Formats: sequence, C-alpha cells, structure tokens
Amino acid sequence: MAEEHKHEESIMDKIAEKIHGHDNSSSSDSDDEKKASSIKTKIFRLFGREKPVHKVFGGGKPADIFLWRNKKVSGGVLGAATLSWILFELLQYNLLTLFGHVSILALAVLFLWSSATTFIHKTPPHIPEVHIPEEVVLQLASGLRIEINRGFTILRNIALGRDLKKFLMVVAGLWVLSKVGSSCNFLTLIYIATVLLFTVPVFYEKYEDKVDHFGEKAMKEIKKQYAVLDEKVLSKVMSKIPRGAFNKKKD
Repeated sequence: MAEEHKHEESIMDKIAEKIHGHDNSSSSDSDDEKKASSIKTKIFRLFGREKPVHKVFGGGKPADIFLWRNKKVSGGVLGAATLSWILFELLQYNLLTLFGHVSILALAVLFLWSSATTFIHKTPPHIPEVHIPEEVVLQLASGLRIEINRGFTILRNIALGRDLKKFLMVVAGLWVLSKVGSSCNFLTLIYIATVLLFTVPVFYEKYEDKVDHFGEKAMKEIKKQYAVLDEKVLSKVMSKIPRGAFNKKKD
C-alpha cells in the first residue's frame, strides 16, 4: 500500500510540473506578444501621425468623401470641381453669368412643366427639399478651426524666434507658393489643391507603409543635412546676433 501511495504521489507531482511549465510558457508567450505589440506601436509615421488617416480628416462624412468611401459623392464633387475649372478657366465663363443662365433655364423648365401638368391632369414634378446637414458643416468648421489655430500658433512661435528650423521651412514654403502663384491664377491653384486633396490621401492610405518607410529615410537624411548646416552656418550666424538688448527688456 505504501508503494502504491508513493507511486500516486509521483504521478501527481509530474502532472503539477507539466501544468506549471505550461503556465510559464503561456506567460512567456503573452510577454512576447506584448513586446511585439510595443514594437509595432513604435513604427514611424509621416508627420508624427498617431491616428488613422480617416481620423486625421475628422472622421464622419467629410473623411468618407476625401478618402473615397462613398465613390459616387466623391466622384461627383471632383467632377463638379473639374467642370467649374473648365468653364471659368478654359472657356473664360463668368460666374454670375453662368449662375444667372442656369437658374433661368432651370426655373423656366420647372415652371412650364408644373403648369402643364394642371392642364393635362398629371402629377406635378417632384422637387425635393434641399438642405445642408448641420452635422457635416459643424465637422468641417471644427476641423478647419483646429488647423487654423495650429497654424497661428506655429507662426507666433516662429515670429518670436523660438524655432529657426520651422522659420526656414515656412520661408521656403512661402517662396514656393509665390512661384506657383506667379505661374497660375487663384482659381487654378484652388483646383490643383482640390485634386491633390482627393487623390494624395487615398493613395497614402493605400500605400502608407511604403510611404512611411520612404519618409523615415528622407527625414533622417534631412536631419543629417540640417545638422551639418546648423553646425557650419546657422550656429555662426546666430552667435553674431546681439541679444543683450532683448535680455535687458525681458528682465
């Protein structure tokens, strides 16, 4: 009996060791998964983006339009922008003239159609009520307000001399904008911006891993070149700028 009892105890000890070893392996697997997830969260994203592209555009219907979630609406908006650019830029059509002619034609057709139905005893045309949804307008206004305030903050910091790197980037961007503006008018510039807004984000969302990888390499190279420029040129220029008067005013 004693030998059988010892044999049963040894079997129970082996089972306990197996269970304990399985728990350790599962805990190690969970630790590995946590490490892998932490590595994934550290992937470089362009412009320091932490949210999905859909969330960057505010989510909701505006983001669906820009990212072609609703292809009919997105195509309709882009088509209307293209038609407007052709009419006003290529055909040199005047906006007020076009609006007046289209309105006259539409009202005349609807008026004659509605009047004719009373004589021929048919149902009048169904004219839907058109209204702009409040939610869409509020989302667009909120996103625009946030971006404008962010731009004002960046410009204020640059004007106070707090960030030389951003100052050079803004100056370069404004110089490029002035060159583009001298080669095309405002309407063409707005149309180009609209086309880019409807094409670049959707392609970036589709190939974001490749673009982010290329952007990471480009940012490293830019930082390397900027460090060389800062060491050889900018630091010397900044050291020659007198700051005594500014410090006295600050005190």
